[in-house]
Amino acid sequence: MVALGLDTAPSELARRGRDAARLDPSRDEVRSRIRVAALFFAIVYLVIVGRLVGFGLAEPGDRRAYVDPSAAISTSRPDLVDRNGEILAADITMSSLYAEPRNIVDPDEAAELIVSVLPDLNARRLRDRLAGDAGFAWLKREITPAQREQIHGLGIPGVGFLTESRRFYPGGSTAAHLVGLVDIDNKGIAGFEKAVDDGWLAELHAAGFARNDRLEPVAMSVDLRVQHILHDELTKAMERYSAIGATGVVLNVHTGEVMALASIPDFDPNNPDNALEPDRLNRMVAGVYELGSVFKSFTFAMALDAGVVTMEDRIDARRPIRVGRFTIDDFHAKHRILTVPEVFIYSSNIGAARMALMVGPEGQREFLGKLGMFDKVDTDLPETARPIVPRKWSELTSMTVAFGHGLAVAPLQIAVADAALVNGGKMIPPTFMPRTRAEADKLAKHVIKPQTSDQMRYLLRLNVQKGSGRRANIDGYNVGGKTGTAEKVENGRYSSSKRLNSFLAAFPMDDPQYVVLVVIDEPKPPKEGGGATAGLNAAPTAGAVIRRSAALLGVEPRSEDEIAALLASN
Repeated sequence: MVALGLDTAPSELARRGRDAARLDPSRDEVRSRIRVAALFFAIVYLVIVGRLVGFGLAEPGDRRAYVDPSAAISTSRPDLVDRNGEILAADITMSSLYAEPRNIVDPDEAAELIVSVLPDLNARRLRDRLAGDAGFAWLKREITPAQREQIHGLGIPGVGFLTESRRFYPGGSTAAHLVGLVDIDNKGIAGFEKAVDDGWLAELHAAGFARNDRLEPVAMSVDLRVQHILHDELTKAMERYSAIGATGVVLNVHTGEVMALASIPDFDPNNPDNALEPDRLNRMVAGVYELGSVFKSFTFAMALDAGVVTMEDRIDARRPIRVGRFTIDDFHAKHRILTVPEVFIYSSNIGAARMALMVGPEGQREFLGKLGMFDKVDTDLPETARPIVPRKWSELTSMTVAFGHGLAVAPLQIAVADAALVNGGKMIPPTFMPRTRAEADKLAKHVIKPQTSDQMRYLLRLNVQKGSGRRANIDGYNVGGKTGTAEKVENGRYSSSKRLNSFLAAFPMDDPQYVVLVVIDEPKPPKEGGGATAGLNAAPTAGAVIRRSAALLGVEPRSEDEIAALLASN
C-alpha cells in the first residue's frame, strides 16, 4: 500500500480514480439505474402532458372527454313580477342526483341502493346507465332534501349532487297562460317565460353569463289582483253554464297594457302534465273564432266614419236579405224600418249587412285591415294564431262579415280594436310589459275620427242601458258593450245547438279607461228551458269582472247625476 502525500498531482489522483472504478463495477450499475429512472419519469411526464392536451382538444360530444358536472346545472332566470311587485314566477334551489359511470365500482350494487331510496326509477335502466363509460349522467332531477340525505348516507362512489334552479309559480294556475312554462333545464318554452328567453336571456346564457347569478326581476303589465278576479269569474261561468271553455282579457285602452288575461281550462305550471292537451290552449291569442255580433261594432264604426250613414238615418229591416240560396235574417226580427241606434241595440244582421253594402267590399277590407284583422296580433306572447280570412271577398262575404261570420280572429284582436273605437280612434298594439301613455302615443295609429269614437261610445252605452247588454250594467261605472252569439262551425256547417258567446265591454263610457272581453264556449242554460244567448251569460260575467276590479284599477264609482253632468260637459 502506497501512502499519498500532499504533493501528489491532481492528474495522478484522477488516473487512480478511474483505475479504482474499473476495479469496482457496482458504480456503473448505480449510474445505469439512475438513467433508467430518469427516463421513466420523463415518459410519465410526457403521458400526463399528452392527456392534458387531449382533454383540451376533445370535441364536446366526445363521451370519453372529461365532463364538468357544473356545466349541466340549469341556468338561473329572473323573477317575473306583476305591476305591483307581486311575484308571478321565481327560482328556487333543488338538488339533483348525477353519476360518473366510469367511476362506479359496482353498477349492480349502486343501482340497487339508489332504487331503495328512489323507487320510481327503473332499476334495469339505471344499472345500464351506471355500467357505461360516460363521464357524466343525470340519474334524477329535482329530488327532495330527505332523499338527498338518504342517498348521501349510502356513500356510493361516483355518485354526487348538484344544486339547480327550479321554477316556482306561487299563483299556480291563476296566471298560467300569461307566465307560461320552462323545461327541466329552466329554459322558457311557452308564454312570457319564452318571450324573455327569445328577447335576451337565451343569448346571455349562451355567452356563459348569468348561470348562477341573481338577475333583476322582470315586471309584467298585469295586476295579480285583477288577474285573480278574471280567472275566478271565468271558472264560475264555466261551471254555472256547463261550458267547455272560457277566456277573457282586461286591457288598458290608452296604453295597450294587458291588465289580466285568462283562458279556462288551464294548467298548473308547477305540475304541467296536462299543459299540452288540446283544450288547454290559450284561447285568447292561440285560437281564432268567428265571434258574431261583437263584430257589428266595427261595422258601425266603419259606416259612420266613412259618412255613408249618420246617427239620424233609418235602415230597412222589414224583410230578410236573400242572396242566391243564402238568407240573412235577424234573431229577434222587428220587421220594420230601424234607426241606426235601433239597429245596434236590436243587433240587426239585416241592418249591419246593408251598412256593409253601402261601404262596399273594398272599403270594408281596407277598414278591417287598419284594425289588424288580417294579421297575427302583435304581442309579447309567442303563441299567436293567424286569422282565417275568406279567399274571395264578394258582396255576400262582405255582408256576413258585417255581423261576425266568415272571418275568424283571435279574441285579443277584437279587444285591441275595440279600444281604438272608444279611446278617440287610436290603434295601440297590446303589451304584457309596463308602458306609459306617452310611450303608447308614439306607437298609436289613428284609425277613426274622434267624432266617430264619441258616437261609438254612445251606442255601446245605449246597448247596456236598453239593449242586449243590460245584465252587464254596474251602477256607478257607466259600462258600455256589445253582445255576440255566434253559431259554431261543425263539419263545414253552422250548428244551431253549439254557440260561442261573447261580450265586449268598456268603462267608464264618459272617459273610457279599460276594455273587458269575455268569451264563453258552448254555454248551456243554467235552468231547464232557459236561454243561452250572450246577454244571459257572457254579459253578466263581464259585469261581475268590472264590479270586482274597477276600484282596484283606479276607477271610482260615480252617481248617475255625476255621470250625466260629465257627459253634458263633453
